[in-house]
Amino acid sequence: MTHLVLAPMEGLVDWRVRQLLSAAGGFDLCVTEFIRVSQNLFPAHVFHRYCPELLNGGKTLSGVPVLVQLMGHDPELMGENAVVAVELGAPGIDINFGCPSKTVNKREAGASLLKCPENLYEIVSAVRRAVPDHIPVSAKVRLGYSDKEMFLDIARAVEAGGAQHLTVHARTKMEGYKPPAHWEYLARIREAISIGMTGNGEIWDVADYQKCRDISGCDSFMIGRGAIAAPDLANRIKAFEGGSHLPKESWADVLSMLLAYCDLMSADGASENHQAGRIKQWMALIRKSHAQGEVCFDEIKRIRAIDELRAKLRHDMALPENQRTSDLIAAE
Repeated sequence: MTHLVLAPMEGLVDWRVRQLLSAAGGFDLCVTEFIRVSQNLFPAHVFHRYCPELLNGGKTLSGVPVLVQLMGHDPELMGENAVVAVELGAPGIDINFGCPSKTVNKREAGASLLKCPENLYEIVSAVRRAVPDHIPVSAKVRLGYSDKEMFLDIARAVEAGGAQHLTVHARTKMEGYKPPAHWEYLARIREAISIGMTGNGEIWDVADYQKCRDISGCDSFMIGRGAIAAPDLANRIKAFEGGSHLPKESWADVLSMLLAYCDLMSADGASENHQAGRIKQWMALIRKSHAQGEVCFDEIKRIRAIDELRAKLRHDMALPENQRTSDLIAAE
């Protein structure tokens, strides 16, 4: 059975997006945006800000577990913060060794730690020692920093540190998010380690998923930008694996989700600028999978008032031509 994970994308997949996409179906697991561990042992309210699901048993409202992701270079401080997260109800701890941000990497965190696999071993070991045995510890890595020469050393260091699971973004730090993702490396890593493994990178549609599955041999996949571009992608992948033909969501379905996102942000006190910015950010990615997204993005990109933006989305959602879809999964 294919296992699908919603990726932890900083500044894009917050708890509201996790709530909406997990409710839409298809995802088996979510991971929070990284919590940057540098000098402090964080109080409970910091963890609750990043992961309010901790107040719901560590799950989204639809029952999908949410791992708390930590990022930092100090092994002991990482372990201490992991303990707090677990005491607050985190069902598992994930460690970020993949963030390519220049700001993060200048501070010896994220993907910069891939330069020395011993760093990964020390941090994973410290977190594994710190939390109870029944709490899973996982890590997300890339194939390397500037090249792929140490990709197996990286994976083996995470396994040796005691992690139960490894997620591999099939690109180096320097490659960032530029296509292609090198899925062939996933197969070599999977054969070299004995712990569970999730493949990640450039899965935008069902055809990409099928290629990644066939090349990598993985049965677990993390989807990031592809899930934002096509909110029903996880469902369509699951349907494909089950031999079903699931209709692609209509444009009205997409707009309905964006309006629900507005409602969640508004209820949480988000500013108009923040709400409008997030909707435009989401729409910019939706253009990749829905033809209507290009026109809609051009029409909303200069709108600043959230009421005007909402009115535009409601207007388009009500149009008869946006209610229908004839695209089937078989066509992919």
